[in-house]
Amino acid sequence: MARRSSPEVNAGSMADIAFLLLIFFLVTTTIETDSGISRKLPPIEEDQEDVIIKQRNIFTVLLNGKDQILVEDELMVLEDIRAAAIEFLDNGGGEGNGEDGCDYCKGDRDPSSSDNPDKAIISLKNERETSYAAYISVQNELVAAYTHLRNVRAEDLYGESYEEMMKNYKDVNWPGNKTTLKEKINRLRKEYPQKLSEVQ
Repeated sequence: MARRSSPEVNAGSMADIAFLLLIFFLVTTTIETDSGISRKLPPIEEDQEDVIIKQRNIFTVLLNGKDQILVEDELMVLEDIRAAAIEFLDNGGGEGNGEDGCDYCKGDRDPSSSDNPDKAIISLKNERETSYAAYISVQNELVAAYTHLRNVRAEDLYGESYEEMMKNYKDVNWPGNKTTLKEKINRLRKEYPQKLSEVQ
């Protein structure tokens, strides 16, 4: 009896299939990237002078290794940080209408707190054991304090919030005058400059 020959499998297209699968997985796979905080660093100045800062113009926030928050050496919960920062920044404790004065501040004008928003600095310190989530949460609250003050000032001056103005400025199809809008935004940023010092 004659032996039958087994049919051969055509493996010529296997390389093509493997190549197509490789391309498929390369295209559909997502690669996780670490997201951080976008910050624009100030340029390095050649002629740096020592700046003398009064202690009352520094608002110290310390985040320890147990994620506890100390504001001006007192324990504080995350929910209260924004209000405390707003009170400090908008204090207007400086005298007169000169360099230290603030005629648009609505604070208590406490002489033991900040002179004006331009001189007020928030110092955020953290320990090495501090969790990233706690650090970001505290920083968000401090940035939100600046945004709140800019919103209030923008409502007083222009009848719309700072956030709306920023949204309109970024909108390509916004029909208004962007040059005028940019000038308004710059004025708000100058009156409430974000001076947030981060120390580890």
